[in-house]
Amino acid sequence: MSHQTGIKANEKLLKFFGKCKDGKTRAIKISIENEELTLSDYKEAKKDWIKDYDKSIPSMIELNTPCYILYRLDTKSSLGGFEWLLLSWTPDIATIRHKMMYASTKATLKNEFGSAHIKEELHATVPDEVHYEGYLKHKREFSAPAPLTTREEELQELRKTEVKTEISAETRHKTLNGISFPVTQAVLDAIRDAKKGTYSYLQFRLDTTQEEIHLVKAANIDVSQLGSMIPKDQARYHLFLYKHSHEGDYLENFVFIYSMPGYSCSVKDRMMYSSCKAPFITAISEEGIEIIKKLEIDSGDELTDEYLQDELHPKKILHRPIFDKPPGPKNRGAKRVTRPQTTE
Repeated sequence: MSHQTGIKANEKLLKFFGKCKDGKTRAIKISIENEELTLSDYKEAKKDWIKDYDKSIPSMIELNTPCYILYRLDTKSSLGGFEWLLLSWTPDIATIRHKMMYASTKATLKNEFGSAHIKEELHATVPDEVHYEGYLKHKREFSAPAPLTTREEELQELRKTEVKTEISAETRHKTLNGISFPVTQAVLDAIRDAKKGTYSYLQFRLDTTQEEIHLVKAANIDVSQLGSMIPKDQARYHLFLYKHSHEGDYLENFVFIYSMPGYSCSVKDRMMYSSCKAPFITAISEEGIEIIKKLEIDSGDELTDEYLQDELHPKKILHRPIFDKPPGPKNRGAKRVTRPQTTE
């Protein structure tokens, strides 16, 4: 199921969105009912947002039913209104259908509420995660730097040494590896959700005007749907969790795909996407996602299960074929026999 479920907010919820940003509403519970995003409950602000947190959110949660909760913080956004926290409650005991439906409709909810007003997102699956302590734990986990591998520590030390080295004829100068565009908060949240298994496919685009990388799609799809997600007239970056079997083992590997549909894109787009690719891959890796394979394609038609299998698991040639010596020309005559000369 892709993120385009067709589920949208009903008229009552849209009207409530229009008036809830006046500062009086603290929490809003949204559910999916009759294929619509529906207002299920709301709480008014009593004190500050920290004191209201445990008095508002836990009471709005049902143990076996997913929902969304928009929770107003007391900080102001760049647009002048208040900033909000979006909590996605998807209990482990919920049905697969409900999990997929809520995961695939979250992007629509953010767009209709106004994604610019959403400062943070939190995905909760057990009751402890919906309390204020769970929120603080989430903040600590994602603010702490990921532990470095031995190889990464060695590279870090090497970079420090290179910076401190005096300039000479043998100095190793750093080259420009690419252009590093900042990523939006929505991109970071989607990558973290993909790491947790919420999404299997993410699509990103470059905004060359604002010089940022934006999230376009977040979905749960399989390899048979992957090709249809690739635009035919625009360049894109894609992150796909390829679930497959190889030699009897079940594997889940992240694949980074850079799609550039030939010369239908401008020269500027081709140059910018090519230059921003390496720094963006590094940014994804720094969020703890290990990218097994990087692919460059012209068309989504290439992305078949067979193609990905061959890219991730190339067939090994155990025995090289032995080529026979080609026969000579048919009418070249008899072989010339030369008598060895004897020396006296």
